[in-house]
Amino acid sequence: MVRYVEALARLLPVRQVAELLGLHWDTVKAIDQQRLHREVVEPDRTRLRRLIMDEFALYKGHRYATVVACADTQQVLWVGEGRSREAIRPFFTWLGEACEHIEAVAMDMNTAMDLEVQAHCPNAAVIYDLFHVVAKFGREVIDRVRVDQANRLRADKPARKAIKQSRWLLLRNRDNLTDAQAVTLNDLLAANQPLFTTYLLKEQLKALWYAPSPHTAKRRWNQWFRMAMDSGLAPVIAFARKLEKYVHGIIASARHRLNTSVLEGMNNRIKVIKRMAYGYRDSNYFFLKIRAAFPGKT
Repeated sequence: MVRYVEALARLLPVRQVAELLGLHWDTVKAIDQQRLHREVVEPDRTRLRRLIMDEFALYKGHRYATVVACADTQQVLWVGEGRSREAIRPFFTWLGEACEHIEAVAMDMNTAMDLEVQAHCPNAAVIYDLFHVVAKFGREVIDRVRVDQANRLRADKPARKAIKQSRWLLLRNRDNLTDAQAVTLNDLLAANQPLFTTYLLKEQLKALWYAPSPHTAKRRWNQWFRMAMDSGLAPVIAFARKLEKYVHGIIASARHRLNTSVLEGMNNRIKVIKRMAYGYRDSNYFFLKIRAAFPGKT
């Protein structure tokens, strides 16, 4: 019977297994939890060199959890509730002496993660993920400039409508646009100088992550920063000043080609696990499920 419960719990939510077999929810959970403890492989800390860290929504109400994975094997190493320094610190306690061997850690612009890595991993470079930084530029700069330009054109309704409806054209990669969309984008940028400047800065910002060397990355950053400060656009200038504090994590990407895209895919699967469970009452059980789902590659 135990083996049967274990097999079903791999495929179905605990509640459905309990209803199907006429067992209590806690009984099914206990059996499945024992299986997970038996099957989840303890990572070899001595072989860890490159890590990726990210967060995901745990419950409604802005409650988050942090997940850490090995960038080379894609094994989930640790999951913990919260995203503050205190919440993340137990991971580094678990890592112990292996902290000295960590060479690079990829993350979004999370100050708590950054400070904890610096405090515990003296030889590690922090790399800020391209996707997160460009997405932040889109939210804080492109959206703001677009709205400001639309508000200035209240008397010109067709032009105002074109700018209000241009959000996805401005945020998408040009390679993903159809020919018709590319023409529309070109016409929009040609007709509005602030939007053209903002869009150009977005494209130049992405180029920082593809620099062949840290020296080139630093030179590109200096050029980008001067362009941003000379733009005369308040949202651009504010973002550039904020980003200046994190420039070390951008330049480091020229030496360590690392990003959190793997964890983005993992987060989608984590959402599926959470949906199947209709919300886990026991976070430790949920985190164990996540680790079991990502045992890593050899």
